[in-house]
Amino acid sequence: MMEILLIAVALAMDCFTVSIVGGVVSGRFCRGNVLRMSFLFGFFQAAMPLIGWFSIHYFKESLEAYDHWIAFGLLSAIGVKMILDSFKGEEEAHIDPHDLKTQILLAFATSIDALAVGISLACTGYESVSSLLLPITVIGAVSFVLSIVGSFLGVRFGNVVAKYGKPELLGGIILILIGVKILAEHLMW
Repeated sequence: MMEILLIAVALAMDCFTVSIVGGVVSGRFCRGNVLRMSFLFGFFQAAMPLIGWFSIHYFKESLEAYDHWIAFGLLSAIGVKMILDSFKGEEEAHIDPHDLKTQILLAFATSIDALAVGISLACTGYESVSSLLLPITVIGAVSFVLSIVGSFLGVRFGNVVAKYGKPELLGGIILILIGVKILAEHLMW
């Protein structure tokens, strides 16, 4: 159980960080939007290991070869857009952390690593879907909770960031760095 909890926390770190960015950029804690984004993060983090587990027999080499590039590309694209928007007037900026499409894209991009976890679970003795219920539930729940905490922290301390700089610029840089981290971890591994 401790191993699953540690995996869940490791997977949730990107969700946590992106939630902080969302809180900083939005500057307000809107309970409904935070819960929706946190749910999406938790759902995608739980669904991806299941997809990875199912796909091991068919697409193992293809997924492992490109998952990090996909995550890097998506997070970098969103990050670059945020950086460019930070130099536009407020009415011209288009990245909205409360937008459903943006939340889904971020949830997907931050959960791609969980595909590899599903593949590793299949290789380490999880032989049935029922045996995966505990790990994917823990992964989803931890991502959900840490996303809420991250959003709260981002809003709480985002006012300080907004006072001294551009939160969209900082958020874009952080998203790009998360993408680079994911890419570097896979290329070094």
